[in-house]
Amino acid sequence: MVSKMGKICKQKSVKLIIGLIGKENLFSKVKAKLLTKFGMIDFSSTILDFTSTDYYNREMGSDLKRQFLSFKRLISPDMLPDIKNYTNTLESNFYSGNKRRLVNIDPGYLSIAKLVLATTKDHQHRIYLGKGIFAEVTLRYKGKTFCSWDWTYPDYCTKEYISIFNQLRKELYKAKES
Repeated sequence: MVSKMGKICKQKSVKLIIGLIGKENLFSKVKAKLLTKFGMIDFSSTILDFTSTDYYNREMGSDLKRQFLSFKRLISPDMLPDIKNYTNTLESNFYSGNKRRLVNIDPGYLSIAKLVLATTKDHQHRIYLGKGIFAEVTLRYKGKTFCSWDWTYPDYCTKEYISIFNQLRKELYKAKES
């Protein structure tokens, strides 16, 4: 049997997802900037308490909230480094007087098979994409639901977050059919 070399082909479009962490009163200002850059927001989760870690408390204070957004316009997966660099710059517009972040803006994308998050931090399970940005497959779709890995952030393992991403996957599936 003769094996064939795989063909390089254009990647399927994916759904841009952005997670916000910070004080709820800043979310509308951040969303306005994201709307200008990425177009219509087609999903905003409810405002969730962010209690799975105190990692951001020193920088942003306590009683932090979380919200997930997704955008109607699908993107190419190779746009992720530019998007992460944009959101890092946008975060700096929301620094406090003492140069501390007031909001964390984490982009990623959702495909039919996985949720990928962008980060500037290298680790054994992350792949360098270029432009200072790494990617992590945070969740995988298996057995009709998203599932975590050993390295998945604890909050992304919760039923509440999984439910959000399962819902967004259904929306992506519908968008790809039309």
